[in-house]
Amino acid sequence: METGENKEMETELEDALDPSSECTYQGEEHQLFLQLEPEALDITDSESQHSDQQDDKTTKTDEEKTEITTPSNFAQSMTPVLTIALIGGTDSMEIESGNLLLGQDDLPAAELSQIAPRMYDLSGRCVSVINMLGLQSSELTQENHIGPLVHKQGINAVLLLLPLGQHIDEFQMGVGWLERMLGERALAFTIIVFTHKNDQDFGLGDLKDNNDLMDLIEMCGNRYLTCKKSMNDPTEISTLLEQIDLMVSENDPCCYTGEMYDEEIRKQQLKTDWGDRSQSEERTASVPDDLPEDGVANKEKGEEKILEEISGSLIEKNIPENIQLAKVAELMCRLHLQDKYQDKLTTADFLNIGSSAQHQHEPQTESKLAHTFLQRLLMLDYRARYIPVRDENSEMHDTNDNRNDNAETEESAFDALFNKNTVSGDLKRNTHVHPMDVQMAVFHCSDSFLRQFMVTKLSLCQYALPLLVPNPFTKEIECPLWTFRQIRKTWKSTNDSNIVTSQSMPIYKAETPMVSFFRLGSVSSSKSQLMSNLINQRHSTFFHRHCPGSSKTCLLMDGVVEIAWYCPAGKPNDIFTDCVAFCNLHGDAIAKEIQRDRLIEKASVNVILLPSLGKGDKSMAIVQELFKSSKPLICLLTEEDSVATEIKKGKYKMGLRDRNQSDVSEELKRIIRNNLSRPCCSFKLEDMAEYSGFRVDEDDEDCQVGKTNALQITDLLKEMELSKIKEEFLPCQGRLWHDWCQKNKDLYRLQGNLEMERSKIQHEMMQIRHHQHQVAFTELMQMFITSLRCLGEKEKSYFLKWVGILLDDLSSDELSDLHHKYDEKWSKVLALKKKHDKSEQLKMRQMELEKISEKLQAATFGFEHILREMGQIYEAHASVARQSKGESEVTVSYLPELAAELMISGHPMELMDGDAAHVPLTWINGVLDEVIKKLGDQRVFVLSILGIQSTGKSTMLNAMFGLQFAVSAGRCTRGAFMQLVKVTEEMKDDFRFDYVLVVDTEGLRALELAGKATVHHDNELATFVIGLGNMTLINIFGENPAEMQDIIQIAVQAFMRMKKVNLSPSCVFVHQNVGDITAGEKNMEGKRRLQDKLDEMTQLAAKEEDSNAECFSDVIAFDIQRDVKYFSQLWEGSPPMAPPNPCYSEDVQELRKTILSKTSRSFGMTLSQFKSSIQDLWNALLNENFVFSFKNTLEIAVYRKLEIQYGKWIWALRSAMLTIENQLHNRIENGKLHRVERHYLVDEMRKTREEVNKSMEKYFDEDRDKEMLIQWQGRFQTKMVEFDDELVTGAKRKLEEVIQQRDARKKLDDKKTQYENKLFQKSKELASKLKDKAKDEKQLENEFNTLWGVWVAELTNDTPSIMDINILDDVTCILGEIGYELSLVHDRKSCGMYREICTLGSYSNYAIVSKNQDLFNDDQHSRDAQRKPNNDQLKKNNVWGAFKSFLFKSPENKTIDQIGPSNILTYTDHELIRAFTNDVDKQSQKIIETKPIEKMGYNDSYMQEIATHVKESVKEFESKIRKYAFKKEFTIDLSLHVCELAGSKLADSHSKFRSNNDALTYLEQKRPQYNKIFKRYCKGSSSAAVLGELICNTLKESIVQAVYDQTAIDLAGEMQLSHPPFSGNRSNMEKHILISLAEKENFDKFMTYIHNPRKHFEKFIREDVEKYMLTERSKVLALIEGNITAKEQRVSHAVHTATKTVKNRNGDTNMWLRELSSALKDELKFAENNFSDFCDITDFDFLEEEVRKDLANRIMEINRSLSNVSLLDMKQFRERPDEILIKHFCDCCWVQCPFCKAICTNTMEGHKPKDHNVPFHRSKGIKGMHFRNTVEFSIDFCTTSVASNGRFYPSHESEDTYLWKEYRKAGPRFDDWSITPDLSELPYWKWFICRFQEDLERYYDLKFQGRGEIPIEWRKFTKQQAIESLK
Repeated sequence: METGENKEMETELEDALDPSSECTYQGEEHQLFLQLEPEALDITDSESQHSDQQDDKTTKTDEEKTEITTPSNFAQSMTPVLTIALIGGTDSMEIESGNLLLGQDDLPAAELSQIAPRMYDLSGRCVSVINMLGLQSSELTQENHIGPLVHKQGINAVLLLLPLGQHIDEFQMGVGWLERMLGERALAFTIIVFTHKNDQDFGLGDLKDNNDLMDLIEMCGNRYLTCKKSMNDPTEISTLLEQIDLMVSENDPCCYTGEMYDEEIRKQQLKTDWGDRSQSEERTASVPDDLPEDGVANKEKGEEKILEEISGSLIEKNIPENIQLAKVAELMCRLHLQDKYQDKLTTADFLNIGSSAQHQHEPQTESKLAHTFLQRLLMLDYRARYIPVRDENSEMHDTNDNRNDNAETEESAFDALFNKNTVSGDLKRNTHVHPMDVQMAVFHCSDSFLRQFMVTKLSLCQYALPLLVPNPFTKEIECPLWTFRQIRKTWKSTNDSNIVTSQSMPIYKAETPMVSFFRLGSVSSSKSQLMSNLINQRHSTFFHRHCPGSSKTCLLMDGVVEIAWYCPAGKPNDIFTDCVAFCNLHGDAIAKEIQRDRLIEKASVNVILLPSLGKGDKSMAIVQELFKSSKPLICLLTEEDSVATEIKKGKYKMGLRDRNQSDVSEELKRIIRNNLSRPCCSFKLEDMAEYSGFRVDEDDEDCQVGKTNALQITDLLKEMELSKIKEEFLPCQGRLWHDWCQKNKDLYRLQGNLEMERSKIQHEMMQIRHHQHQVAFTELMQMFITSLRCLGEKEKSYFLKWVGILLDDLSSDELSDLHHKYDEKWSKVLALKKKHDKSEQLKMRQMELEKISEKLQAATFGFEHILREMGQIYEAHASVARQSKGESEVTVSYLPELAAELMISGHPMELMDGDAAHVPLTWINGVLDEVIKKLGDQRVFVLSILGIQSTGKSTMLNAMFGLQFAVSAGRCTRGAFMQLVKVTEEMKDDFRFDYVLVVDTEGLRALELAGKATVHHDNELATFVIGLGNMTLINIFGENPAEMQDIIQIAVQAFMRMKKVNLSPSCVFVHQNVGDITAGEKNMEGKRRLQDKLDEMTQLAAKEEDSNAECFSDVIAFDIQRDVKYFSQLWEGSPPMAPPNPCYSEDVQELRKTILSKTSRSFGMTLSQFKSSIQDLWNALLNENFVFSFKNTLEIAVYRKLEIQYGKWIWALRSAMLTIENQLHNRIENGKLHRVERHYLVDEMRKTREEVNKSMEKYFDEDRDKEMLIQWQGRFQTKMVEFDDELVTGAKRKLEEVIQQRDARKKLDDKKTQYENKLFQKSKELASKLKDKAKDEKQLENEFNTLWGVWVAELTNDTPSIMDINILDDVTCILGEIGYELSLVHDRKSCGMYREICTLGSYSNYAIVSKNQDLFNDDQHSRDAQRKPNNDQLKKNNVWGAFKSFLFKSPENKTIDQIGPSNILTYTDHELIRAFTNDVDKQSQKIIETKPIEKMGYNDSYMQEIATHVKESVKEFESKIRKYAFKKEFTIDLSLHVCELAGSKLADSHSKFRSNNDALTYLEQKRPQYNKIFKRYCKGSSSAAVLGELICNTLKESIVQAVYDQTAIDLAGEMQLSHPPFSGNRSNMEKHILISLAEKENFDKFMTYIHNPRKHFEKFIREDVEKYMLTERSKVLALIEGNITAKEQRVSHAVHTATKTVKNRNGDTNMWLRELSSALKDELKFAENNFSDFCDITDFDFLEEEVRKDLANRIMEINRSLSNVSLLDMKQFRERPDEILIKHFCDCCWVQCPFCKAICTNTMEGHKPKDHNVPFHRSKGIKGMHFRNTVEFSIDFCTTSVASNGRFYPSHESEDTYLWKEYRKAGPRFDDWSITPDLSELPYWKWFICRFQEDLERYYDLKFQGRGEIPIEWRKFTKQQAIESLK
């Protein structure tokens, strides 16, 4: 809430922002006017920032700015070379005219006193001066004034003006204010200027005698001088500038910056936040209470008095609490962690792809130490504690030495070397941060999960871990038990009998002896170093004073207890024979009573370091108590040099002074080892949490809630045998899931009756899903899922961690025992094998080994199994929901959402179930869909890894990205897991993706898979992960040639498969555990050998994969120099005590850089694309032939989307060309165009073409799938050029035909003009005679009608009329003339069967046995079946050549059609005859199209030609088929069918011919027009009125035609935009066609669609356009009305233009008509020569008015005539909308599948890639395919057949069979089709077969029986389900 004071302050600041306003502040003696200017000082308030005020204040012109800020012309043109700040009281300087320091002497005093920087010409230099005198007495100082000033420009010099004569306290207050406002670092830029009045006497000697004053001067680097208050002495000012120059030259940086200021503000804020209570405490937080308030000079001395240096750290002695807090605050500031104690660091801050990880091995600034420490720790680099530091801002400070050097004084060597006073206090400030302070600062500022992560990594680095930690802010002692929960230790114990026992357990469970170390008082020896040597002489487990980076000041380790464990390796040289804990209390144990007592109590052996003590020392009392204890005690005396001595039993002393460290360590080891060999108490980590004096981190409420929920789950499991848990509580993923997976794989290896077998398997799979559905949600799963759904975010995180921890705890002991048993059995088996023993004993041992292996598998139980169960529950429910169509569909929809949240938060997600070796696609798709919902469809770079088992793949990934993949040798990765790694915002500019998705995989050559199709499994896994990844790491371990060959061979084969399916991942080979890799020669030799091996394996794999690759670079882009990385071994020494090898960490960092440099050039893929890729790869892998089976659905989807865009582009071109055609058509009809030039059409299309090209470029360049689209870009661009060229060519041809037609009817048109002129004259003359009878309308009408007939007869006396035609009668006569009985012709005509001749299923009724064919002669039949026409015969006959070869199928019994006594025609014969009839039909239509009917009219010779063509074609066809002949009925029906289709076109063309050429018809059409003219003249209308009516009558017809033409284009475009069947590509339309067919259930239409799809498509388009026009009347009428209005406006404009032109040029009626015609030449048909005898018109305005008036009437008539869609005359469209759409959609590929007749869905004819494909194939029975020599349909789907081992005949004549899997080898028709094995067929066709079973049987004369029996499952599909399947 805003206080009144704050509001007043805000108002004052706002007023101050106005240059014209003044803000007044009252000082002690003077009133100070501060004029503020935003350009110089940006004063803003975070709570009240007003952009409009800022805008107002920043709109001043440059002139105004200059006038205010730079009064000097010199300064106006210069950049200041110095910036000087004046600080002090208002009485320290006279602000008057003549003051040289403040500028020229002509400015008023008030204006000189301003805080805004002002630039002056000072001694020939441009200097910026900031006047801040008096600010220390005001309230608005630091936040509102100084901060913005410092950020605006750095300050080179601060002049602290102190008037002489004041008390020393005033001086101290001035220096203190400066230090408080700008910080200590500002003193390095400060010069003290003592000012005095002009007449005042003073002495420098007096100043030097004042020690306090000299202390102040020393703080400012001994820089001071004196000046007059008036500042008008040039000499003094010059001296001052010299002093400033000297200081600036010595400072680095040369000015005080905004960053320095910000750091000071942060320090002050931390002091406030962490315990400061008053402003004085804030200013003196680091100063002892007994110092003066501003006694900053003595601050460090005071600290030295109260701090004592002991053993490398500072121990407090009665230091006030706020001093320690201030030091911690300063440390946090230096590490840039000042905000992180409250707002904790999290794992998400570091586990990402960020810039902080890019330069870890370079020296870091202090501000980056914390982040670099964690990043190095993440990569297992134990040198994280030893980060070299570089100064962020190195500074130069003036000291006494500098001053003495300048004065050329001499100093003794003794003083220079040993005088402590010569050491500047700045050295202490510049001491590097202690490495352990970095570690502990990060620890204190981290949340519990980052702490756990950090401590786990420290443990892996073999470092001591914080066990008890004093909190520097709350002073509580924390026991971070939570941080130990994920640490697991493995060791081998040796008992007295030298039997070695291996143990592995979580360290918090380990009960071990504990040896505690602490010191009493100050000692000279390093306790931590001693302990490190004791545990591991080659590694500093405990950080000590001799470690790199150590310093004397360490703030955060005092009181900390660290713990480390020694883990023996079971070898003779082990230091201890069992695991031992070592605890180290840092600091003086006297002051750390709580920690000391707990350690003494829990220790098995106590070790204390002692200085020389007196008998009465407090330390001795503690030692005395330890002596009384029964526990062993070892006293290490730092001031003695004695050897180890046992004083009394269990009590030892040993001197350390001048002793060899190795000897000390050995003696100490011996003593401890001896004492631990006796019975002693044990230590357990969890025991530390029992003490009330400690704050245990696990007591946090969120942690306890998570633990409680996790314990509820594990409590269920405790009493149960481990191997039974999964079976009991996770039933969905055991046997049920494994059975389902096996059956799913069986679906791709069908045998026998494929569809029946598949239906059976699918039914069994559904039964399994139902079973899973029933047993799902066990008590365990209910608890787990409920917890995930109900807990808060933090509680959920704890819960998940606890579940993992407790499950590991539950299973670790039993798994350890099982591993022991396995090892024992395996050893016995090996021993028997070495003896070559093949007895029953060996078999028995092997069986026992196998049982233990199975038990191990069953006993392995972790968090991933619970998530797997969630996935199976979801899959089961989803399957059941799909079957029941929506029931229970929503009940488990939350499961993938829960998993998606886990995945986003950084948990690995199982991608492939390693136990079942299967990918749960439904579950994975559901999870990724939810991830996309939450994150958006982000781009990811997929990084996968492949390698032999237990070669460190997961370890490397974890080290590289901080991931959480399981790495324990006992719990190797099974299957594949994926995890997201976020790319930080700062790095997104360098990459084209948002996340790296890492896929970790199980190892190849897994021992547990030995003998279980290992090779197949490995190849399958390799293909999967390599196909998924944008990049794959190929991990090779060691230099074993056999292992190298294994992994290389598998990888090469997988890459070869990727190449064959057009996937192009990259790879990097990582060669781990290679010794002596620094030798360059050996390195190069290794690469050469690897290259040779890669090429060798490529050649081997090429043979298996049928490839011609000869070297690895033929398969994948690979550079042996850049893409091979050699790794050092992971451990630096022998585990379990060996730390990670630092070189390994460097190698990981280098590999990460390599990967990221490669990824920066990759677009990766979207999450949805990744999801599709998983599905495509897995579906292909389920088949035996991956390359043959792979279908890139993502690529198909992108191509389909491109096809839709292509449709839009070609429509833009087509509609533009149609518009141009309409314009030029009008121009031709108006006689304005006599020749169409190609270049004109090209020019007219240029604008549209350029727009389309831009749209294409944008699409290919900016679409998110552009990297995939590029493969088709060239082809589509070429196709667009070709299409544009075709449009131009077609338009030119059509327009030239219009010109030809116009020229051909020129005579007739001239005659028409004559007729019209004569009729006009006669009408006019008749009107003049009957003017008197004008009122009698009836009489006038009779008179006109009487004379009209006379006139027409007179005019057309010599012109014969054109008669109507009856084409079918002509056909009947013609068929009789060519030899057929008329009675038979009439019978065939009346029955109407001829209309279906092209779509019949059986033509048996038309065929008879040929005289040369013996139907029952099998030998003859066989010979005829093999007889084929030669090439010459094929060339002679297009019909026969086009349809000879057809496709048929046969599994084992080789399916094909049959021929026998009961059936004259084979299936092939029916197909050939059907194809023949369609071809004759097409050829006949082409014959009709060549006839000039519209020019010359109909002639019955045309029909004669067609009938003769049909008869000859039939004879020719019969000559090719010798086994049967056609009845006469066939030829007659075919002739009638063809002639009827041709007759409709002939009739339309003849009607147009008659309309254009029959004079009588034409004149009859003009009758109403001349009747009107006659009546107008009778009524006395003027010539202008009559001409206006004539013009409008003529324009009416033209407008109507133009409206029709434009509406056709608009309607076609509108339907493509809004009508679903036309708003996509051809495939989309096909979907609507199938829906329409299903709704109508018309079998004949189905057959037309199946056998003649193009014909059906065209019919569908026509019907749908007609339906659309009726159902969408409002849209259609809106288009028509819009076009009518547009034409009306165009005519009105043209009339007005003509009138204006004629009036301007004094023209006549002819000119007016010419101008009007010219203006309308492209819009409407209007020829001016049709009007004559109107020369008397002179009033053209009146004519214009008459035209407008009549035009309005005609428009009303047009609107009425077109007011209803039903009134539209489709024949009037020059090009109908349905014809436009037919051209648009049907100009594509119509090739049908050779097996099922599915239509290729490619939009472009002649598409590339050339393979035809469809998304869904059909049952082959739809086409009529059946088993040879039977009547049994073949009902298999193509996609099922090609996955089987069956065979088929490519044609009826062929005796050769081909494997379905090799169908492409059967011939060209097969080779051009891509049919991939797929189980996703449409239920639609199953429903169709069941619904029309009887119809199909009748149509094809076959039966659904035997092997063609319809599965029961098919009959369950309803029509609605069939339709839904299409959607």
